[in-house]
Amino acid sequence: MKVAVIGAGWAGMAAAIAHAQAGRRVTVFEAARRVGGRARAVPGTLPDGSAVTLDNGQHILIGAYRESLRLMRLVGVDTDAALLRLPLTLLFVDGQGLQLPDLPPPLDALLGIARAKGWHWRDKLALLRTAALWRLRGFRCAPPVSVAQLCARLTPRLMADFMAPLCVSALNTPVHAASGQVFLRVLQDSLFSGRGGSNLLLPRTDLGALFPQAAAHWLRRHGGQIITGQRVCGLLPSADAGWQISGGGAVAPERFEHVTLACPPWEARRLVAGIARLDAAGQRAARCWSAAADGLRFAAIATVYVHAAGVRLPQPMLALRSTAEQPAQFVFDRGWLGGPPGLLAFVVSASDGERASIERQVLQQAGATLARWTSGVQPPLRLVQTVLEKRATFACTPGLQRPGMQVLPGLSACGDYVQGPYPVYPATLEGAVLSGSAAAAQARPTPAWR
Repeated sequence: MKVAVIGAGWAGMAAAIAHAQAGRRVTVFEAARRVGGRARAVPGTLPDGSAVTLDNGQHILIGAYRESLRLMRLVGVDTDAALLRLPLTLLFVDGQGLQLPDLPPPLDALLGIARAKGWHWRDKLALLRTAALWRLRGFRCAPPVSVAQLCARLTPRLMADFMAPLCVSALNTPVHAASGQVFLRVLQDSLFSGRGGSNLLLPRTDLGALFPQAAAHWLRRHGGQIITGQRVCGLLPSADAGWQISGGGAVAPERFEHVTLACPPWEARRLVAGIARLDAAGQRAARCWSAAADGLRFAAIATVYVHAAGVRLPQPMLALRSTAEQPAQFVFDRGWLGGPPGLLAFVVSASDGERASIERQVLQQAGATLARWTSGVQPPLRLVQTVLEKRATFACTPGLQRPGMQVLPGLSACGDYVQGPYPVYPATLEGAVLSGSAAAAQARPTPAWR
């Protein structure tokens, strides 16, 4: 079976690998010049003029991301070298917060909560009581429940210093608008999936080298083809069966028996809505899928790279108390992760500001934050680069109806936004690769259209 995968992000490369393992001839089409999608490497320049490889956004994996880790190892990535593994840590710059010990669950959570700095015993008791109730209910709640409603019994300190940063980092959606159902799923898989499931895995290499580039090399070695720099303009059902792909004003001469859409949801919707020569049933299915994709709303993430000469944070990652004037929720010291000393990545999740405003606010926030490690003297800060992904993730809201994996006969979709036969995750790398692998596993040849 000849298969086309449209999109070479993490979902697309996962789908391409699974197709190839099933013995199919795979061609991947990617509009960009490089693979990786929304988790890729980007070039940057330090203040001294030297080149540096950055990411289009700072990503975190966790130990429970089994499919991501499996695929990395399959394509030859040394995950122990490529990822810095740390116990779940949510510490602020003043040393307060939570840090779990290296123990099997639930002992790690119990001891970590008991030792949390800056929390009153009432905070700790409220969290233990609420977590026990969630576990008793099987980590399930009604679809309309938000994270704020789910955590209504928690104290204001816990909401501000634990649940709010945890929710925005996992779902890229504020607690009042985030899905309680999806949030509970993340907690279940991270905290109760076995020892190490809640560990933070911080990339020591750029996101391109972490998986998609190695996946592309693996695919080529196994007979696959990757065409970059070519945007797919449309899909055309063949007269007998299968699909033809149009790009650059011409129709690809090769017919594909199956197509997997692994492009962003707005691109997938454009392609599905533009399909002609469908019968009445096909038209209804295409309209239904396009309407579901069109119903998604998106949230931005800004990553502001700052250089602070001579500064090294006490942890690779620290939480920040975010306000409207100081919007970053986390800062990452890239010097801990194989990058140049003094390179810091400030992350603004669920961002709603303009680039210039975000940069100005984050630089002021960075100065106030870093003065703690420089005897109260603000170190010289230089803006390196700001990456603002306007549609970084879909808004993970309560009761969200996601588009299905099956679009039309012989045409499937994958991506972190797709509903499939796997755990319902937010917009994460794990959700993307799970979807890609599942879409390939369910792929079937296109039946005759007439």
